[in-house]
Amino acid sequence: MAGLRRTQTERIPPVGLRMQSVDDSSPLILPMNQTLGIPPFVPARGLANGHLQTFFGAYVPNRPRMIGTTQRKLRLEDDDFVVLHDDRPTAWERGDHVVLLLHGLAGCHQSGYMVRTASKLNERLVRTFRMDHRGCGAGAELSRAPYHAGSINDLAAAIRMVERLCPGSPISIAGFSISGNVLLRYLGENPDDVPLSVFRAVAVCPPIDLHRCLSRLTQSRLGQRYDWYFTRRLLDHVTQSALWRDDLPLAKAARLPRTLYDFDEMYTAPVSGFESADHYYTEVSAKSVIPDIRVHTTILAAEDDPLVCPGPFLDTKLPPNVSMCLTKHGGHLGFIGRSGIDPDRRWMDWRTIDWLLT
Repeated sequence: MAGLRRTQTERIPPVGLRMQSVDDSSPLILPMNQTLGIPPFVPARGLANGHLQTFFGAYVPNRPRMIGTTQRKLRLEDDDFVVLHDDRPTAWERGDHVVLLLHGLAGCHQSGYMVRTASKLNERLVRTFRMDHRGCGAGAELSRAPYHAGSINDLAAAIRMVERLCPGSPISIAGFSISGNVLLRYLGENPDDVPLSVFRAVAVCPPIDLHRCLSRLTQSRLGQRYDWYFTRRLLDHVTQSALWRDDLPLAKAARLPRTLYDFDEMYTAPVSGFESADHYYTEVSAKSVIPDIRVHTTILAAEDDPLVCPGPFLDTKLPPNVSMCLTKHGGHLGFIGRSGIDPDRRWMDWRTIDWLLT
């Protein structure tokens, strides 16, 4: 299956899975008061606030231990590396389903949502690959350039590696936060080049319009705190790793950036070949290419997400094979629900698995 490319909207059903025609799906925005077979998201008691959902989603311990993971380094065309963490169930066989998981900003393969989702998929005999982007996790000292919201070539290389390791297997992909934008950009920018092996895609809380998302952060005190928090984490990461460059504006700045926009202006844009932060945001934001996506894709986001504004989702034209699930509550990568709906309260994990596999 490796090497085949999609030329039209026709799809080849993966072995062992019922294939749904593109025509069977229609644009869908779910306010979650109409379930259509999907359990509605009801926030846990006391967690109806987007900030609380975001905080508890990130910091409440719930990280299963992964045993027997195989680390696979992937050399990229520019001699930098990404690392895939291969979790293969004992009963998994050639041709069975595979899922590639992509972490968010300042995350890695050990991020809670990555480990939880991989563990739950493994329990369903699905092989998973948790990807560390350039300079992240196990690849912290292996790269000289960082990943960014438009790193679609790195994703393409990772998919090719998974195809080589798992020939004949349907590959589903989940991208969280900034990687959700990378995934959507990859699927829509050159849809003819997306391999037929790519079966399903799920983008969770993706910032599909970076201009609007970062502008929104500056409009409130809490937004500014998030802005500074992520800026500080990125600064610490860059200054203490092989990603540091003495020839970039960041190294010559009179004071360190306090916003993500300034960080991208001084570091991300110039090191990645963009003219400016504005040029970077325009070129990589996925909103403009979503109408061209041909793979069955689901986008999950929350209206109360403090980092990703819902506006761009509402005014984006969705093709028939892309569904939008926009909940009232959930925060950013939170979605901690009430008990009794799923085996645990991590509603986001279970819906991601549902959409990846069916």
